[in-house]
Amino acid sequence: MKTITLLLIAASALYGAQYSVIISKKADVGSLSAQQIRDIFLQKRHSLGNKKIIPLNLVGQEASRIAFENDVLGMGRDRLNAYWVKQHFQGITPPITQPSHESIKAFVQNVEGAIGYIPSSMADGSVKVIYEF
Repeated sequence: MKTITLLLIAASALYGAQYSVIISKKADVGSLSAQQIRDIFLQKRHSLGNKKIIPLNLVGQEASRIAFENDVLGMGRDRLNAYWVKQHFQGITPPITQPSHESIKAFVQNVEGAIGYIPSSMADGSVKVIYEF
């Protein structure tokens, strides 16, 4: 399974696949740094200005999730799982998961404060791109 995942990531990099971190097009946010996004998805930051933020993660072993964890969060799956076990005992839960990129996009479009990542090819005028990786 790990070999297949690594091959998918390598193929994505070879063909220039990119991902975009998105928020509602109505949000009053320009762009965020990788560190700000990392803090949001690790539940260290819960708002932008006075707006509550809701991070969304893709469920499972999708190439985009693995790329996000490695490139933006700076953690492999094992390290991230250990992080969430430790956070659990402090009452902190991981981001909400969604089954597909389409559901992440729809959630972001319809729920104020939601933030997620999708393939850049799916980003359009219905959402605002605030970071690319």
